[in-house]
Amino acid sequence: MIYFETSRLRLRDWEETDLEPFRRLNADERVMKYFPKTLSTEETNAFYKSIISEFEECGFGLYAVEVKENKEFIGFIGFRRATFEADFTPCIEIGWRLKKEAWGKGYATEGAAACLQYGFNELGFHEVFSFTADINEPSKKVMIKIGMNFIKMFGHPRVEKDSPLNKHVLFHIQQNSANGLRS
Repeated sequence: MIYFETSRLRLRDWEETDLEPFRRLNADERVMKYFPKTLSTEETNAFYKSIISEFEECGFGLYAVEVKENKEFIGFIGFRRATFEADFTPCIEIGWRLKKEAWGKGYATEGAAACLQYGFNELGFHEVFSFTADINEPSKKVMIKIGMNFIKMFGHPRVEKDSPLNKHVLFHIQQNSANGLRS
């Protein structure tokens, strides 16, 4: 099923053929630079199953993203339920992970902006959060471009306290403020 499209992207259900490029994506050290580690085949398989389960339980999740022009799978953009222990959870998080060859083309911003509109207009979300390691400048720029506002810094409880990835930024957007992109 195709959930929605942008001028260049299709956000859709996952297909079995996505699993191998998804494994490569999660094993790529450049892609996983702002995560504690790359994922093994087994970890990616478990992540894939959790994505499918979330769609079955909630009717939303991390959408598989393909470029319309060539139908190439480039990663995911979408929503997750964040349930780790924090003063802003449980909440709906928007996130993205794209393969290196898709970087620098505006795909994350384009897809995430459309995803927010879908979440607010079709899924009935009232607010959405996003967070990443403070050193992840590319993702922070996407958050700003899609109209999200910085809320605060926090130590991520699932990242080692002495890791440079522990210090996270929290961004937020409400339904009535999701009207357009910032340049």
